Amino acid sequence: MLNITPDQLALFVATLAAAILSPGPGVIAVSQGAFALGRRAALSYGWGLAVGASFWCLFALLGLTALFRIAPWTLVAMKIMGGAYLIHIGVKMWRHAADPLPDAASAAMGFAGGVALNMSNPKPALFYSAVLLSIFPAMLAPMDKGAIYLTALSVELFFYTALALLMALPVLRRRYHAAKFWIDRGAGLAIAALGLSLILRH
Repeated sequence: MLNITPDQLALFVATLAAAILSPGPGVIAVSQGAFALGRRAALSYGWGLAVGASFWCLFALLGLTALFRIAPWTLVAMKIMGGAYLIHIGVKMWRHAADPLPDAASAAMGFAGGVALNMSNPKPALFYSAVLLSIFPAMLAPMDKGAIYLTALSVELFFYTALALLMALPVLRRRYHAAKFWIDRGAGLAIAALGLSLILRH
């Protein structure tokens, strides 16, 4: 039997949805991937992004925030490594903006790539920790933690699936093809800037 209430879960979903709608590296990457490679590749990548983001919820439930409090250097190290990875992704997008579109089957985007991108940013760990502490009881049973994690995973999957399907619409893809160079440059710059911000704010 769950100790958490439906109202608490509903508030959790609403808070998470509002946070996801704030553009971050995952939103930028899956949008650009849908433009370039179409629905199938974008869905695989988006599902990886969703799972990667949900892992931070799982880690928060398992006590990652306590580790950050006990050993603050671990958070600093994660931010620096994550920021460096985002800068690497952004630079690659910038440098290859003029390249022809890759074949979807041979593109680097995929489920594992999506997981890696969202795992590169430890900010969701802090977000999930704060939200969990403010909404749910301090002491959670294993079943409660399972229900919270499945809720987070469901919301993340729903959002990234909807975004991938929307951005892969033919009318949007045609507009992307007409302005690929500038869209890729803009997306690469935005992701690199987010990575730099993550490093500078550690």
